[in-house]
Amino acid sequence: MKLALFSAQKYEQPFFERNLTEYAESVSLSYFEQSLNRNTTPLCQGFDAVCVFVNDTVDKHVIADMAAVGIKAILLRCAGFNNVDLDAAKEHNIKVCRVPAYSPEAVAEHCIALMLTLNRKTHKAFNRVREGNFDLNGLLGFNLFKKTIGIIGCGKIGLALVNILNGFGAKVLVCDPMAGEGPYTLCDLDTLLTQSDVISLHCPLNEHTHHLIDASAFEKMKDGVMLINTSRGALLDSQACIQALKSKKLGHLGLDVYEQESELFFKDHREEIMQDDIFSRLISFPNVLVTGHQGFFTQEALSEIACTTLQSANEISQGLALTNEVI
Repeated sequence: MKLALFSAQKYEQPFFERNLTEYAESVSLSYFEQSLNRNTTPLCQGFDAVCVFVNDTVDKHVIADMAAVGIKAILLRCAGFNNVDLDAAKEHNIKVCRVPAYSPEAVAEHCIALMLTLNRKTHKAFNRVREGNFDLNGLLGFNLFKKTIGIIGCGKIGLALVNILNGFGAKVLVCDPMAGEGPYTLCDLDTLLTQSDVISLHCPLNEHTHHLIDASAFEKMKDGVMLINTSRGALLDSQACIQALKSKKLGHLGLDVYEQESELFFKDHREEIMQDDIFSRLISFPNVLVTGHQGFFTQEALSEIACTTLQSANEISQGLALTNEVI
């Protein structure tokens, strides 16, 4: 199988090369820095499958163009698949596989990093001390111990976060219709929104969860609530978020994802003028912390992503049952 890997980053290539040796007889790999979209589908010519990431465009038009040049499979090197038109893939008999769990602990630990940095303001303290300023005014935080922390969506990442928060001695609320009994308190969404001091989003993006956190959701929250999103950007209504920050309803905001991130993340824009006014407004608030979709970014996660992706490519090449097919 000849596999074209789009949106390729230098940091991930060593992990793919290391794991490729096991499948060298059945899989060959080519890297493209370009993202996949209608303008770059001609690059698929001569390949059997494509490997894409969260910000590649895999809509019905792209899928039709890929089918026309013989693409038989789409391999996602991530867990989410909201950017893939599954109906179009099925129509063109194109298999879709993903990496369902590459390192839930990596994302959960990044959530904690965002919570603690926002709360204890370590990023600001770091800059102050380097300038010889040891004043503590403006750095006041709060204990996570005994605070109520709400987790919306309790799959593998959410559960990993639950386990960490239990270690802090927090009271953990979970809203997830698929969750059973666990080391947390199950509740409905309204209860979670009204009772939580900190809210963390860990649900998939679909028609039911799009802008799950909107103006009406913010109205139900405590004043000064902390909100963390490391899942999908469109779970959060960015305009409503700005209004909540302005009114001080939202006391802290930590984002590792953003609704329009495909035009921003994974690239260096230092020499460019920011064109996204909403993002510019968000990062102008002193109580907002944004990281560029790096929650997954650990050695363990990158190794698992490469291994699982190449395993799927080998299974397709050998005509085997697909372990991680998106149904």
